[in-house]
Formats: sequence, C-alpha cells, structure tokens
Amino acid sequence: MANFQRSLRALSRLIVSQQSHPQLNRLSALRLLSTGESSDGIVDPPDLTPPIPPYTEKTGESIDLKRARLLYQSRKRGMLENGLLLSTFASKYLDSFSEDQLSSYDKLINQPTNDWEIYYWVTGAKETPQEYKSDVMELLQKFSKNEEKSSRIRQPDL
Repeated sequence: MANFQRSLRALSRLIVSQQSHPQLNRLSALRLLSTGESSDGIVDPPDLTPPIPPYTEKTGESIDLKRARLLYQSRKRGMLENGLLLSTFASKYLDSFSEDQLSSYDKLINQPTNDWEIYYWVTGAKETPQEYKSDVMELLQKFSKNEEKSSRIRQPDL
C-alpha cells in the first residue's frame, strides 16, 4: 500500500510538472504506476506483449512441401526489407539446398521472434548468435551484399 501511495504522489507531481514541462509524456506516467521499481528509482511498466509460441520444427513433411512452405514464409515476413531479401534468396537457392540446409534455413527464419534481429544478422549490423551460424547464414550474408548488383525491388513470382 505504501508503494501505491508513493506512486500516486509521484504521479500527482508528474501531472503538475507536465503543465510546465510538456516533454514529459504518458510513458513517464506508466513508469510511475508500474509495480517493478529498479534500484535507480525508474519504474518500468510490465511487459504486456503477447506470448509467442516456441519454434517447433515441422516433421513428416516431404522435401518439396518444405521448400514450398519456406518459399512462402520467406515472402510473408511482415517487414518489407526481410520480405525482399529472403524471398529473392529463397527463389535463387532453395531448390539446390540439401535437407540439412533447408532445416537450417527453416530454423533461421522461424525461430527468432523479431524479424529485425534476422535483418541485422544478415546485413552484419549485429553479430550472428552461434546457434544461427551456418553455411546457409554465410550464403545469405553474402547474398545480402548484392555484389552482382541485381535489382531486388520486387519479390519473385511464386
């Protein structure tokens, strides 16, 4: 109860100070009303993102069905940068991949919960975690450099 009263007092001060300091925003209020207080006095709101189900590798798929699924999933990323990069990569290389390489690619595009992470690893902006380092990742990183200067402004046809 004491924490709640302290948060309310701080919120009241924030509301009063917002009138003279408009740069203080709703996030500041959320931080004050949150339950978890850190040692530096900043209170962060609880994580309200929906849980993402863990990756489970598909079993019992024929290799042709797996290639078709991966080609489709490479196109439908929800992020244009990855959609263009992964769909053109998949169109060029998936047909020549072995079953192990297909599994590695499947894990790479479906296990990380954040597409920006994939993009950063592929473009070299961030170090690739050990679990995703493979010949497929190396090939994808080389492909992303576009050394042959090919046009990649639209996804290939299915």
